[in-house]
Amino acid sequence: MANMRVSQAADYVGLSKSYLDKARCYGAGPAYIKLGSSVIYTTADLDAWVSQNRRAPVNDNIAARAAA
Repeated sequence: MANMRVSQAADYVGLSKSYLDKARCYGAGPAYIKLGSSVIYTTADLDAWVSQNRRAPVNDNIAARAAA
């Protein structure tokens, strides 16, 4: 489990630093650690957040509904 600053975490998940900053303010982003004025993300928290946001392709949903 590695610790990363915001810009490193943004590169890790493929998003902008600005997105993570805004998501953190609105409570929509991954879990983070606040140490003084520094924000730290762990790779485990980033991986969990990415997994929680996983969606099925739209075509798979249509096929599943048609089969039901």
